[in-house]
Amino acid sequence: MRTENATGDAPRLYQAVLAHLQTGLWNDVRNAHTLAWMVTGLLLSQCSFLPAWLPHIHSRATFAQSTERRLRRWLENPAIDPTAIYGPLVTRALRDWGGHTLILALDTSRLFEKFCLIRVSVLFRGRAVPLVSRVLEHPSAQVSTAQLLPVLAEVKGLLDFLGQPEVRLLADRGFCDTQLMAWLRVCGWHFRIRIKSSLILAAPDGQRLCKVGEVRLAPRETRYFHNVTLTGQHFGPVHVALGRPMDGPELWQVVSDEPTSIETFAEYGERFQIEEGFLDEKSGLFGLEDSRLRDAASLERLILVLTVATLLLVSEGVQIVHCGDRRVVDPHWQRALSYLKIGLRAVQYALSRGQAVFTRLTLYGGVDPEPLSRRKRPHVSPKSTLQVGWQLVFRSLS
Repeated sequence: MRTENATGDAPRLYQAVLAHLQTGLWNDVRNAHTLAWMVTGLLLSQCSFLPAWLPHIHSRATFAQSTERRLRRWLENPAIDPTAIYGPLVTRALRDWGGHTLILALDTSRLFEKFCLIRVSVLFRGRAVPLVSRVLEHPSAQVSTAQLLPVLAEVKGLLDFLGQPEVRLLADRGFCDTQLMAWLRVCGWHFRIRIKSSLILAAPDGQRLCKVGEVRLAPRETRYFHNVTLTGQHFGPVHVALGRPMDGPELWQVVSDEPTSIETFAEYGERFQIEEGFLDEKSGLFGLEDSRLRDAASLERLILVLTVATLLLVSEGVQIVHCGDRRVVDPHWQRALSYLKIGLRAVQYALSRGQAVFTRLTLYGGVDPEPLSRRKRPHVSPKSTLQVGWQLVFRSLS
């Protein structure tokens, strides 16, 4: 069935999505058309369960089963490389980033107690836009550095193509590994990584100072160690920030390649935005947990569908705010929705009125022109973060 002149929300949305996909390098252009229909079905159904997409997909097939088989064959096709498809798309979106520092978050998430999703995302105005995703058949969220480095190498290839010089990587203590830090240093990337209490701090001359966990802090007290080395291998020099936010026993322990200060904790805390992205995918907006797929390669291609949809929606939200039309779709006086949900509402609004969607794909670097409402997420200065803790400062966006 030809859709160029078809009416209805699904064909128009499909054409808008396809316009961004068909410029890529495809071994078979039909695969681009199938992906465009899958993204369309996902956006209109807001569900990752394939049968939920079928009412929105137009094709020459008479039976729904035939359309579902087409989608499953696409997900199982080894010739479809998610990075080769998504890489050109996300680099095109980042072409207007400018000279601002690109902040990346590295994290993992378990899927169905059997798979591990490794994700590197660009942190953008309260949300994390996926950059590279990899699914492994691995029952734990803890992965080795050897499993991480191929993913990070793909990220470096994309950023080198963009010519992005200033990069900062944020990661939780599960990624506290001197081999990883050494790799980041070779790349010229900055980093803020949470470290474990068992790590040994030493002076540059090798004299042992203490274990991280041996440092005793009063509530709201901080301490900084500059130009020290880590572990018995004396990796360094690095800089360490320790803080105790409240009366609980837990410390914030962050290692950085740059001198640390009170602002280091706020910089590291931006990492939590990637967890909001996992929530959107798994149970919030796209319902990945309802997909019923149990194959790592198929899941990785399904996540490609989700990441393309996320990138398009965030970009649409950016355009709405950039044009000053945010309040047309967001009923709040000040912004109280994430750019992802602003984009979704903008698409729904435009489709219902016959207007164009996804006319431009871009993410701008720099200051957010519509910061989140204070009522929704109070702004907290770096110095006051120690008084309120992670949960208040980095509260989830809607």
